[in-house]
Amino acid sequence: MKIVVIGGSGLIGSKLVNNLRELGHEAVAASPSLGVNTITGEGLAEALSGAQVVVDVTNSPSFEDQAVMEFFETSNKNLLAAEAAAGVSHHVALSVVGTESLLQSGYFRAKMAQEELIKTSKIPYTIVRATQFFEFVGSIAYVATEGETVRLPSALMQPIVSDDVAAVLVDFTLGAPANGIVEVAGPDQIRLDELVRQFLSANQDNRQVVTDDNALYFGSVEVNDQSLVPRDSNARITTTRFQDWLSRSVSQG
Repeated sequence: MKIVVIGGSGLIGSKLVNNLRELGHEAVAASPSLGVNTITGEGLAEALSGAQVVVDVTNSPSFEDQAVMEFFETSNKNLLAAEAAAGVSHHVALSVVGTESLLQSGYFRAKMAQEELIKTSKIPYTIVRATQFFEFVGSIAYVATEGETVRLPSALMQPIVSDDVAAVLVDFTLGAPANGIVEVAGPDQIRLDELVRQFLSANQDNRQVVTDDNALYFGSVEVNDQSLVPRDSNARITTTRFQDWLSRSVSQG
């Protein structure tokens, strides 16, 4: 089966392409660096020719409110139109658990707009919402840092490793369209402040985490114990634990 992965050279996309190829599928990595641009349309029709499934794991190069909205709206309008013309029978998109409760952020407003475009298109679809990735804990700490202090709320999270996201995406890509939203999360719930505290400690980082429930997530969003964890009782729960990943990542330097 021919499967085109939009954003196929990124963190999730590259893993997904490799996973699909190992299973014998014709997985095409598509990104601007590979000559396929969903904003300009360059190379899009050619890449999608003969494809049965398209998986969109792109992300905006800018998180500024207007720029991120323009990216997701333009990219998805172009992509969905090209899929319709090519006869694609399943559109899979990676989104974020809790998007509808994080709309203070321009990024999440743009993700919601992306989801709505997918839902209103005529192409059968699956929207896969994932929780925060282990790999981005350092970025969470960076945004929340003031001097030697990292100020974070104690909201619950249920983070996941990117390898597990890519593995789950294989199943949804090869399965029948859900024509709805599915959720995926890691095995353990942990409070956001404690997650970053463990990350800094393991990396011998001297910054101190201060718990402040008025602090904002990524500097822009108020969160609570329901914001960053799956709400669907049928959410797909993966197996890699944060502590195991952290131990490996520290030992690998």
